[in-house]
Amino acid sequence: MNIRKLWAGIYSSPIGWKRTGPESRLTSNPSTSPRRKARSQMLDYLVRKPADPADGGPVLVLLHGRGSDMADLQGLAQLLPSRGTLVTPQAPHSGRPWGYGAGWAWYRYLGQDRAEAESLAESLKAVELFLERLPESLGFRPGPVVLGGFSQGGTTSLAYGLSHPGSVAGVVVLSGFLANQESLVAGAAALSETPVFWAHGTQDPSVPFSLAIEGRNRIRKAGGSLHARDYDMGHWVSPEEMSDLRDWLEQTIPGWED
Repeated sequence: MNIRKLWAGIYSSPIGWKRTGPESRLTSNPSTSPRRKARSQMLDYLVRKPADPADGGPVLVLLHGRGSDMADLQGLAQLLPSRGTLVTPQAPHSGRPWGYGAGWAWYRYLGQDRAEAESLAESLKAVELFLERLPESLGFRPGPVVLGGFSQGGTTSLAYGLSHPGSVAGVVVLSGFLANQESLVAGAAALSETPVFWAHGTQDPSVPFSLAIEGRNRIRKAGGSLHARDYDMGHWVSPEEMSDLRDWLEQTIPGWED
């Protein structure tokens, strides 16, 4: 699902994008191993800053879905609190070898709630490095950093929160799932002190709503702090969903209040 195309007729394209990173990463090459890239290169990204960014300002890092790119979720900046910074990195794996087209992927999808362990682990390492370098990338020292994403991006963000306890101020899952890996499922308690916003469409044909219910239940049973919202929609992002996310950020994460 390309969120950028979905919103094209509703909101104008965002301005003020900053494209960074090696330009070679912007064109996929079917003959190049995406895993080799994941190990050796920093993620490309776009950033949307407030008019006067300052040290301590809140940051939302959003990961795109399968087969998309770093520009896909930037349009959502117009629906989020104006004082925050939105950063959208590009996944390290080329989607072509796995049949995902010209876009990028965070892992090889194996069906249902299964993500290939190796490709997901490499993306989690790339995200870890990316977050470590945020001060250098943004030009200021960020305050609370929330990590989230749509579809594969949401699944990856949740996996990161589970495997890196306390490393982010919050996790946002938009139409994602809890990857069925023993280390992640068993580590649901890692989110006991990390608030999670999990939104899903009840008519989602790509990531069945039942997977959201299952993943949420695991987090709740482990004592996780979970705010769940459901919508009568398919596999996309809605204005109502973004309004709820905005409210959650302002009410839950320090520094997001407008």
